[in-house]
Amino acid sequence: MRPILALGLALTAACGDPFALPRANFANVVDTVSLYALSGTPVATPSGYHLQFRDAVRIDQGGTFDFAIDLDTAGRPVLLSTGALKLGRSSGVQLTTLPFDSIGLAPDRGFQLDSAVTVDVGGRAIVHSRAATCSFGIPAVYYAKLQILEVDTAARRIDFQILVDTNCGYRGLEPGLPSR
Repeated sequence: MRPILALGLALTAACGDPFALPRANFANVVDTVSLYALSGTPVATPSGYHLQFRDAVRIDQGGTFDFAIDLDTAGRPVLLSTGALKLGRSSGVQLTTLPFDSIGLAPDRGFQLDSAVTVDVGGRAIVHSRAATCSFGIPAVYYAKLQILEVDTAARRIDFQILVDTNCGYRGLEPGLPSR
């Protein structure tokens, strides 16, 4: 077999099979985050979230983010993937009815890529990032689960808990070191 073809098959196997990924190095932890609505808030407030760095970010400066948040006319949180914001179909959002602590593995399909997703207080979603080049040199995505905790409609602030698997390509969404 040609060396380039063998390398291509090895990289394909690593992307398609999470057990072919390098050993996980980062423990999953639950964080509490506040984001502000895209509309009706100062541009200096963070409205987006970057999964790889577990960071609330301002999206007005051209920075990288995987989803943003807004409020609809009824004051309910709306999660916006990059596709919903017309920035390319890179990231995705998927609602779930499972309790937050019961979500152990992110699905590999069924994500909304082009439309906004409304989540009520107490509601949960699973999100995935846009493709990122991992430390081991292959493109993969990051996965997370989140639950809306509270909405302050006067401040246009949304508080949520989130667990991000920062081990690139892993889909495990339980606290601790993931195995998949």
